[in-house]
Amino acid sequence: MSAPLPGSPTAARSLQGPGILLGRRNRSQRTVTAAGARFRPCIDIHKGQVKQIVGSTLADLDEENREGEEAKLITNFEAAAPSTYFAELYQKDQLYGGHVIMLGADPESKEAALNALQAFQGGMHVGGGITAENAGEYLDAGASHVIVTSHVFRNGRLEQDRLNSLVRAVGKKRLVLDLSCRKRGDKYYVVTDRWQKFSELAVEPQQLDVLAKQCDEFLVHGVDVEGKQLGIDEELVALLGAHCPCPVTYAGGARTLDDLRWVDQVGKGHVDITVGSALDIFGGELPYWEVVQWNRLNNS
Repeated sequence: MSAPLPGSPTAARSLQGPGILLGRRNRSQRTVTAAGARFRPCIDIHKGQVKQIVGSTLADLDEENREGEEAKLITNFEAAAPSTYFAELYQKDQLYGGHVIMLGADPESKEAALNALQAFQGGMHVGGGITAENAGEYLDAGASHVIVTSHVFRNGRLEQDRLNSLVRAVGKKRLVLDLSCRKRGDKYYVVTDRWQKFSELAVEPQQLDVLAKQCDEFLVHGVDVEGKQLGIDEELVALLGAHCPCPVTYAGGARTLDDLRWVDQVGKGHVDITVGSALDIFGGELPYWEVVQWNRLNNS
């Protein structure tokens, strides 16, 4: 059996076993243990700076309307520290499988993302403008996986040819599909283009089964609650926990340790959780160290 890829759930969960408080284990001593939900950290980058932004307020800026669109952007936090500070923090606390997201195509954000990946080699996924043509650069810089959404959608439909090209370029085991979604009617639909456009792809069991055969993991933001600290989208978490055939990370609305415990319970231990704006390292009130400790205990 081959060794687990750094950043994969198998590698990360074995790293967070009982021995973690006594120091790092040698890679050859890692063992797979039963585990519940894991905390997956994040580094969101906008114009080269680590920020926490309400994602649903993002939009593509054109020069003619740049000032008006930027005025609509809701920013919860702007970090003074560089992206590498957070990457090194997550590495120190052995938090594998988090994500670096570029919230824009500017050179400054790309540089900050590459710096974070290099600081935590093999420890984080990266997303934001990823294509079959540029994915290799981020993997070479240290990303364990690349995350894609909008690139594989066009006019609201999944472009299977583009997805196939990505699988060929990076391999299924290094690909994460971002199925961030909003509810319309009685179903959740994937949203693209900085969460501004509904696709025709519903997040439902049959579709999850098909997509899981073409990637290693799913990343799902509950866009209706993301960045607003309104509590989790319980219905969405339950759907993911019951029907995702591959590892999945949920993000959106978590604000307390009880929310993390609730994701673990509602998701039946199958759904990992990202916390952003609520953490004190991002200007919130939830102590980061408490989340790290919860993560260790929940996976020991």
